[in-house]
Amino acid sequence: MAYNVFFVPEAQAELDEAYLYYEQQQKGLGKIFVEAIRKTQNRICRFPSAWQPLSINTRRALVSRFPFGVIYFVDEDEIIIIAIAHLHRKPFYWIGRGDERAEP
Repeated sequence: MAYNVFFVPEAQAELDEAYLYYEQQQKGLGKIFVEAIRKTQNRICRFPSAWQPLSINTRRALVSRFPFGVIYFVDEDEIIIIAIAHLHRKPFYWIGRGDERAEP
């Protein structure tokens, strides 16, 4: 099955913020980070049920090389990404994004 991928605005803002942070640390590192997110997104689309469940509906796929997880849920033919979560932030800070399916 082919999935459309949708980022809630907060998740897009987290992606943009992390890109800028890594790009400031080392030129080109932000692009490497975005590529790692894209690869994680592709893995999610291929195997949406394979990643760690956080609740009945939400899952987290870890990002290679970076301390981030992609928090998402599946809605029919869409993957809804609700957070690009730094793994050292407060857990479940993203609750309430998307809709009630994102609740743990």
